[in-house]
Amino acid sequence: MKKINTLFGVLIFISSLLNAQKKVLTDYNVVWKTPDINSQGSMPLGNGDIGVNAWIEQNGDLVFYVSKTDAWNEYGHLLKLGKVRISFSPTQFNNKLFSQKLDLEKGQIIVEYGDAQIKLWVDANHPTIQVDIDSKKPVNAKVFFETWRKTRKQIFKTETSGLYGVSDVDKNKNFVTPVYQEADTIFSSNKDQIISCHHNSYSVWKNNLRLQSLEEFKSDKDDPLLNRTYGVCIQGNGLVNGSDTTLVSKKPSNHFQINIYPLTQTGTVALWKSEVLKNAAAIKKAPTVNREKAHYKWWSQFWDRNYIFITSKDSAIRRQAEAVTKGYILQRFINACGGRGNSPIKFNGSIFTVDTYNRSGQYAGNDADFRLWGGPYWWQNTRLPYWSMLISGDFEMMTPLFKMYMNALALRKEATKKYYQHDGAFFPETMNFWGTYTNTNYGFNRDSLADGDIVNNYIRYNWQSGLELSLMMLDYYSFTGDKKFAKDTVVPFVSEVLGFFYHHWKHGDDGKILFFPAISLETFHSVTNPLPEIVGIRKVAEKMLVLPRGFAHETQRQQWQQLLKEVPVIPKKVFNGDTLLAPAAEYKDSKNSENPELYALFPYRTFGIGKPEIDLARKTFEARVHKENGGWQQNSIQAAYVGLTDEARKMIVESFSVWDKNFRFPAFWGPNYDWTPDQDHGNVAVNALQRMIIQYEDSEVYLFPAWPAEWDVRFKVNGPGKTTIEGSFENGKISDLKITPINKIRVIKSKYNNN
Repeated sequence: MKKINTLFGVLIFISSLLNAQKKVLTDYNVVWKTPDINSQGSMPLGNGDIGVNAWIEQNGDLVFYVSKTDAWNEYGHLLKLGKVRISFSPTQFNNKLFSQKLDLEKGQIIVEYGDAQIKLWVDANHPTIQVDIDSKKPVNAKVFFETWRKTRKQIFKTETSGLYGVSDVDKNKNFVTPVYQEADTIFSSNKDQIISCHHNSYSVWKNNLRLQSLEEFKSDKDDPLLNRTYGVCIQGNGLVNGSDTTLVSKKPSNHFQINIYPLTQTGTVALWKSEVLKNAAAIKKAPTVNREKAHYKWWSQFWDRNYIFITSKDSAIRRQAEAVTKGYILQRFINACGGRGNSPIKFNGSIFTVDTYNRSGQYAGNDADFRLWGGPYWWQNTRLPYWSMLISGDFEMMTPLFKMYMNALALRKEATKKYYQHDGAFFPETMNFWGTYTNTNYGFNRDSLADGDIVNNYIRYNWQSGLELSLMMLDYYSFTGDKKFAKDTVVPFVSEVLGFFYHHWKHGDDGKILFFPAISLETFHSVTNPLPEIVGIRKVAEKMLVLPRGFAHETQRQQWQQLLKEVPVIPKKVFNGDTLLAPAAEYKDSKNSENPELYALFPYRTFGIGKPEIDLARKTFEARVHKENGGWQQNSIQAAYVGLTDEARKMIVESFSVWDKNFRFPAFWGPNYDWTPDQDHGNVAVNALQRMIIQYEDSEVYLFPAWPAEWDVRFKVNGPGKTTIEGSFENGKISDLKITPINKIRVIKSKYNNN
């Protein structure tokens, strides 16, 4: 008997090992067995443009916020569209049998309790949120719509930080120039519908341009905020109006289908209403079963193009490895939910911010529109989700970012000409989505300032965004082979960015460009020849010169060649007897917590695996001043780039193991430096994990350059030349490797880690 039991135990152990290595997507669904009490217990869901934060309350009500990527208000602040509550009577709620599941594979939330099932999904291909309710016993349904923007109100104190950059604040943290939250419009006398919208009857855009001496650029038709109208229409089968903000069932039923149709457009309120009703009618004509199949197909294709499933034969290590897998999956899911809209992903919450009524502390009591740092885009933060989308193959999600910057290019050329009297285009670190500085960063009091002088010392000469975005665009072309994108976007955009650096600076006695006055990122405020600019110009110009000759004019190519001749050497220093990379040739006045010298590793890949002076890069990383992990700190990515496996792994495990204690969803990271859910924190870890598996330069790909031998993994990643690479890594060896197509890249499978 003892031998039988021993054998049985061994079989169970072997079975558990096999199962651990066969994890699939559904193993990482988020499942809750109890309801919640407020929005901090919400799950995210979305179709790339429309989002919801959904939760079930203690009485069985389904509640969710509705959001959209382009619901910009009068001040350029991203608003929610409202809140929906759906209740049933007699209630079927049974707490003991309760289950709420985020079904990742199908992009939906399934709630079951008592005899009822609720399915919530945001159609991947159509602008509608759908709630399907099925009950074995007939029930009545009621839909409530809530807006907190009921009357005009002035913004005071803690709320002011949610409208960052709009106006100066006084010593009491109130706006010097009054700022208001404007009321929504709730339509009355609807036919079996709830209809609500917010209409921007005025805009800060003209004054914003006027302050920055760019008023010649403006015209009424260009105003991106004026007359922007956004809201929802809600309908349901068997539901009629109980009031302007409620729908009630005519009679009990076993099934209800409720649809919420969001819309943003520019024009009158009447035109918006006509269009949202037209959208609703068109979607209703499409059979639900067909829409649902297409929705599942989209999510299936999304999950198939990239996956990383990590495990280990050691149980303790396995728990960490699977926590990393879960974090990777959930962060990529959040990217997909908010990454295909008309605006790029907001780093400070994406479209999944919620109210803070039930929180304590400085920012308690704010509505769901609030987000720290407000509406502008910070490049340091905005870029991080997008670097991950190359290796994950989520190329369509990168286009909103490229579109925003391309739309701003004409304005930035105008600003360059106005401020510096030369050609080219520079982009500010903190930018409204239409391309200007925020007012407070630019400075309201201009009495002693020339046009273009910036009062915010942290970003005064911080023009990195154009260079790094240029490299991202070039990598996008390398991965996709999209020649139209290269000709219509890469060349016109990058040529203006490089043109700015070509024209802007004086030259030193050595004939090289003299970058002064300058800063090195936001950290060193007084420098000469900052490293990020030097390595950025080198990398971008070199890649532009290898584009097919017909893509650019010969005069442009000559300018890029000249830039490469004139850019200074990469700054270095000697520290404790070691030669290291330096933030700049000369630098002082440290104010922030970045490591500018490590931009030579990421994002600019001047040093790294398979490149010269790897020891120099590693020693520089080990000697870095700022070792923080979390938020936008990118140490884990840079560790992976130089093959420091243990450091990268430790930081990734840490990042994917901790989320905001105020929230239930295990990928609502933050608030860190910004706001929850922080889109930098998770995406830094995503980027680092990807680069532990794959690093690339042109057509050369390095597999597992920083991968721990004790982590087994099944993977599928994307590489240059429209290539997919899939296989396994087990017991320190790569197996089942499949590269499609085989002849586009040179894959180097040797390990390069330094641990």
